[in-house]
Amino acid sequence: MSNEPMKIPVNYVETAEALKKILGLKGSPVAIRFAPSKEDIPAGMEELDKTIRHCSMVNLARSEGKVFYAPSGKHECNGGAWSLGLREITPTLKTGEFYFKLGKYDSAAACKRTIDKVPHLGSGETYATLYAPLEKTPFTPQVILIVTTPRNMLKLAQSTLFRLGGRIHTEFSGIQSVCADTTAQTYLTGQPNFSLGCDGSRKFSGIADDEMVMGFPAEMLPEIVGALKIVVGAPGSK
Repeated sequence: MSNEPMKIPVNYVETAEALKKILGLKGSPVAIRFAPSKEDIPAGMEELDKTIRHCSMVNLARSEGKVFYAPSGKHECNGGAWSLGLREITPTLKTGEFYFKLGKYDSAAACKRTIDKVPHLGSGETYATLYAPLEKTPFTPQVILIVTTPRNMLKLAQSTLFRLGGRIHTEFSGIQSVCADTTAQTYLTGQPNFSLGCDGSRKFSGIADDEMVMGFPAEMLPEIVGALKIVVGAPGSK
């Protein structure tokens, strides 16, 4: 999978600054890329020096401006690593036992029905996940994540419909919100997705009680930023 620039050039510094200014973001939009092999990691990028969850990695880029990559061994959460294509699903996750023991479902069967529908890349497809604040990204992003307030999510939702209209079909299940809902699903479908967050991401990654998560394909950056500038100033906007 080539890391060549997109054929329609995007100024990541300008688009990041526009998103931060228009939405008043606390932190940066986060650029993410899946590297299928070690050779796909840009020269000079450093491997993360600790083992944490994908959602916590997103927070490092969002809140601390960190640029890094994380192979499978640096991913603490098995569910996140599986959904991102870094490793096989664990037996307890596959059967539903894991989330059932956490008290999230009335039965292991209910949990399994949910797990079976969690979006995920093929196991072993990903060697490492790459992270950066959008304005500092040394790689061509595939997914952009934004963590912000419901009001801002409304404006982002309106911006995704600005050109063609229609309806937004978002999917989430209250688990694996940052890894599966807004990273893996967005990458696999090529469509924006919104998530309420999950207990793990809210506990470990700095998502506040008054914030949500959105992922959208990096190819949509110019369209979303251009629409946002109009939508937020429209006569009908709050």
